Amino acid sequence: MKREFWLERWRTQQIGFHQPEVNGWLKKCWPDLGVPADAGVFVPLCGKSLDLHWLAARGHAVFGVELAESAVRDFFTEAGLPIRLDREPDLLRFSHDRITLYCGDVMELTVLHLRGVKAVYDRAALIALPPSMRPHYADHVQRIVPDGARMLLLTLEYDQSRIDGPPHSVPEAEVRALYDGRCDVEVLHRRAARALPPSFAAAGVDDAVEVVYRIVKKR
Repeated sequence: MKREFWLERWRTQQIGFHQPEVNGWLKKCWPDLGVPADAGVFVPLCGKSLDLHWLAARGHAVFGVELAESAVRDFFTEAGLPIRLDREPDLLRFSHDRITLYCGDVMELTVLHLRGVKAVYDRAALIALPPSMRPHYADHVQRIVPDGARMLLLTLEYDQSRIDGPPHSVPEAEVRALYDGRCDVEVLHRRAARALPPSFAAAGVDDAVEVVYRIVKKR
């Protein structure tokens, strides 16, 4: 999955992955994660998600990263928020109050970009990536967040042979292979998916399952 794919999706507004309201799993499960109110939260591949506002409203400093500059600008514009723009060698940094969004490749982020982060909210990052990219991504995230960091991870499971992602199917066995070595992994919820892209129905995929994980980094 190349960056041009996602930039084109944003350019042509093929953004069915963008949710017009705060994610229900986030509202249901975040309180049970045990994240301190003053902890920073990292949201990878964040787009212009309203979930960022929800997290900031609960006192968290929110750090997101997104490839498409148009998505980052839309996030602030649609909320009527002025921005401060800072340029770094490989990233643009947009910020307002508690929210900082980096425009660029998630792999360019370091520990220094995520000062104060103690939690990760991954709704649409892992499932956006093809199998070949997921190990590198998961390893990188675990490297740049501190020990004890808590993650809320949302995935989908379905018959990938029927249709190509994204969103991709990421089975529990793969999640455990990616995170078990350095983290404790717990399944919080598993239920039939309630909202799937129209292309899934056309391909006969009507039995996808949403899975919610609590992941805590040990080392």
